[in-house]
Amino acid sequence: MTAVSVGLPPTLVGTGDLFQLMRDGRPRTRGELAQLSSLARSTITARVDALLLSGLLQPVGEAASTGGRPPTRFAINPHDRVVLAIDLGASHATVAITDMSGEVLGQRTVDSDIADGPVTVLDRVAAIGVDLLGEHDRSIDEVAGVGIGVPGPVEHATGRPANPPIMPGWHDVDIPAHLNRHFPGPVLVDNDVNLMALGEYVTSWESSRHLLLVKVATGIGAGIVADGRLLRGALGSAGDLGHVQVAGAPDDVVCRCGNVGCLEAVAAGPAIAAKLRAGGLDVEGSQGIVDAVAAGEIAALQAVREAGRDLGTVLATCVNLLNPSVIVIGGKLSEAGEYLLAGVREVVYQRSLPLATHDLRIVSTAAGTQGGILGASAMVIDAVLSPRAVDAYVAQRTA
Repeated sequence: MTAVSVGLPPTLVGTGDLFQLMRDGRPRTRGELAQLSSLARSTITARVDALLLSGLLQPVGEAASTGGRPPTRFAINPHDRVVLAIDLGASHATVAITDMSGEVLGQRTVDSDIADGPVTVLDRVAAIGVDLLGEHDRSIDEVAGVGIGVPGPVEHATGRPANPPIMPGWHDVDIPAHLNRHFPGPVLVDNDVNLMALGEYVTSWESSRHLLLVKVATGIGAGIVADGRLLRGALGSAGDLGHVQVAGAPDDVVCRCGNVGCLEAVAAGPAIAAKLRAGGLDVEGSQGIVDAVAAGEIAALQAVREAGRDLGTVLATCVNLLNPSVIVIGGKLSEAGEYLLAGVREVVYQRSLPLATHDLRIVSTAAGTQGGILGASAMVIDAVLSPRAVDAYVAQRTA
């Protein structure tokens, strides 16, 4: 018996394992669960009753009768609890509450400078979270957990940022402990691009299993989903594409990391904008580039296409190494549309191995600006609905 199952009657040990059969969203009867699990009908009945009592399952109608009373079908109850999802950017913060299926119930985005420091920023988003709960008639006790994405590297096991370059004062800050002063449940922290990748995966690409999301904005980073799971690396820095050297980049292009010729220094928003200004086009930042592309400025179209080629040079290596089935381009510059994608595709399909690109799709983001919120919610839902977590929750609710 596992530690979290203490307090459960013997017939209910493993209730969390049975619950996993319901997580695909398909309603099932007790008989169908017995067939899938090979458990005794009495054990199934006891576990389903416990899941109903705890609020994790709900009846959703009846199946066709084969003689006698029609059997009841059950499905996950998405309204049992809520998740607080937070997406922190360099200059904004988005806070949302979602149900247990990941559907956003309410959301608010505010201007928020990450340089204000952890106490100010975390208290700000906590206050917004409390307001959103009140607006939707949910109590703090109904929060299953908190997911938060930050614009820098994170040690995922502890939830502490690790020397984040654009987050002064945040290194080694115990974000979970701070937010647990306001909300119950686990507080899970990850890099914002990882959560964008997870959000894109759970909303559009679960059948693909292998996904690479690239965020192209003020910086460039990637989130990697391998066999349906986020690949974070040993210390949480996997996917840092922005500081890979681009073959053929000028030696005098210095990156903010101190090296020369980095992808970020030649293909991110500030680099493209600087090139355009040098050519006489008045452009500031990624939004200015997108606006110039929309206006049909030839220099902007060419610069974005060239940035796509530089990005494709690095991604061709990633394709050979990771063999993703889909590459999703996100971030503000993805709003430049096909001009960026065309440059990426041109080089990736030319320089990657034919087998690696046989079924490869290179597409623009479907989740858009919601990716970080949806990924933060999915991260928490996966944690609080794991077998061990469900066993613990059932024990607590049925005690």
